[in-house]
Amino acid sequence: MTEVVVTEIIGAVGLIALQNPPVNAAGAALRAGLVAAIETLECDPDIRAIALYGVGRSFIAGADIKEFGKPPSEPLLPDVCNRLEASTKPSVAVLHGAALGGGLEVAISAHARVALPGVQLGFPEVTLGIIPGAGGTQRAPRLIGIPAALDLITTGRRIGPEEALSLGLIDRIETGAPREVALTQARAVLAGDLPRRVTGALSVAQDGNGLAAARAKLSNTKGVTAPLRAIDAVAASTGPMAEGLAKERAIFNDCLNTPERAGLVHAFFAERAAGKVPTGAKSRNVAHIGVIGAGTMGSGIATACLMAGFAVTVVEKDQTVLTKGQKAIGRNLDGAVKRGKVSAAARADIQLTGAADIGAIGKADLVIEAVFEEMDVKKTVLKEIEGSCPGAILATNTSYLDINEMARALNAPERLIGLHFFSPAHIMRLLEVVVADRTSPEAIATAFALAKKLRKVAVASQVGEGFIGNRIMSAYRKAADFMLLDGASVSQIDAAIRGFGFAMGPFEMADLAGLDISWAARKRLAATRDPAHRYHGDLGDALCSAGAMGRKAALGYYDYASDAPKENPKLPDMLADIRHAQKITPRPYSNDEIIARYTTAMIAEAARVLADGIAARPIDIDAVFLFGYGFPRWRGGPMFFADTLGPASLVAHLTQLQTEDRHFWATPPLLAQLVRDNRQFMHLNSEA
Repeated sequence: MTEVVVTEIIGAVGLIALQNPPVNAAGAALRAGLVAAIETLECDPDIRAIALYGVGRSFIAGADIKEFGKPPSEPLLPDVCNRLEASTKPSVAVLHGAALGGGLEVAISAHARVALPGVQLGFPEVTLGIIPGAGGTQRAPRLIGIPAALDLITTGRRIGPEEALSLGLIDRIETGAPREVALTQARAVLAGDLPRRVTGALSVAQDGNGLAAARAKLSNTKGVTAPLRAIDAVAASTGPMAEGLAKERAIFNDCLNTPERAGLVHAFFAERAAGKVPTGAKSRNVAHIGVIGAGTMGSGIATACLMAGFAVTVVEKDQTVLTKGQKAIGRNLDGAVKRGKVSAAARADIQLTGAADIGAIGKADLVIEAVFEEMDVKKTVLKEIEGSCPGAILATNTSYLDINEMARALNAPERLIGLHFFSPAHIMRLLEVVVADRTSPEAIATAFALAKKLRKVAVASQVGEGFIGNRIMSAYRKAADFMLLDGASVSQIDAAIRGFGFAMGPFEMADLAGLDISWAARKRLAATRDPAHRYHGDLGDALCSAGAMGRKAALGYYDYASDAPKENPKLPDMLADIRHAQKITPRPYSNDEIIARYTTAMIAEAARVLADGIAARPIDIDAVFLFGYGFPRWRGGPMFFADTLGPASLVAHLTQLQTEDRHFWATPPLLAQLVRDNRQFMHLNSEA
């Protein structure tokens, strides 16, 4: 077995190599090995300087996720950092790849820090509901001051070596292999060419205004407390180091036991679990991607592919739409450069081709259609693609339609897969990979490989109306519509759902997406609607019939004529007419009741999606809603949140609601089974 920490002596320099692949996570073996190496080298009278470096991809990329939720093993990371800083021999940390969280805390415990180009540095702990707990809140302010430390620690953002150098977090940037740089920089310390900055010997200036401003900025953050607690810890950095470290550790331990921490850790694992390819097949090499359609979705998909380095050909028969789409793609790419998502050099090398003829994609490896959401249109386009692109994998970006029906129109149905991007496609991280009955394992593997290159979270779904996300969304949108018809207001419902943690309420989101999308779905499904079930779309239908299609029409549930949208002034009269026709006596709703009904409808439909096999695991549903629908990350996802409520309480709530609507609020058999078995949704993940 390879040693995790290896020491090497070259003259007066002791090198410590960290090699815990794949990313040198700060697990128990690395921590113990690092302490032992420091003590061994410190006892050697011939060693005058120590240098640490990482072997492989990173210095130390952070904590070992295998240890999440387990009792800590000694030595703890604070002990490692304190031991490194207390070394009687000067030390330098050489950083490459990633130095994040505990890795950065180790680095700033050394007496000097040298970075290689491209390294990413940061304190992402708040994204997991905790704070840096190994001295980060005490040492960072001593190196870069309170304002800069607060920015890094409370946001969890990552920075490159240039910004780190300008802040003073590192001492210099050098090129070369980590081992060689470690040796030369240790010698530079001995020669006096690389100054030492031992954080324990530095002081921090008081900054009451900066601390107050940081608290004010975060005061309205819903449900997320770790950044505020981090401010408390940073505030302690102005006092003695020992007291500050003790304060930090106490806050860190408090955060470990919060619901917020549990939800964020679950979200962390949901992202990783969802991306695992559900087949052992090998993916096809994809270099050239064709996109059919240059509208909003087609332009966004093309942008995402271009940002990932693919050559892209966009086909659009309407020259006006093609020109407009190419301009939109250009604006998207320029925005990506400004946000630091794409370098100016990479932007200059991007290969985009526009064409009116489908023959232009004849040599594409994968083709994605993003045309109008209508079955016959999509079938026609897919047959054209199949004839023009022999051997290419074919993908449809449908949001709702039956991909099995599309596949039956093809000569090679195994080549077809669903790639459901979410708008804006170059920004939203979710990609639903919809597997039809005859989709080949190679196509599935290629779709997941593509998602990884696009830096998206891929979730496998089986074919079904709306797949995972839109099917569940249709259920909780019905709940919102019913509450609106029965007495709540658009603005109250939206405000209550924002208060729960969503960035937007259901009616704000509907206006943004366009009311015509759900209107078309309601019309398409009208023939199959059970007349015994209550209809929810009366108001939406009326708005669409009047041309109020949402933001794109400047009028929907809200009026967008001014910079501050207000409820559509025609809603009260429209609702009064519908209520009169349906003999509804409106009643008030509390915000808590709105949230309870909305989330219960979501969870109940999610249970049906699981039972129907559309989603393989509860954690897949959580990933869909965390990365595609704005479910508050700190609540972990709908299925994780359901377990915090408990299946028994959910069934009790559904039973109560069935007195007013036994169809819509019917208890899903899977949920009832969980109650009988005294189990939770999370137990099902290991069985899938």
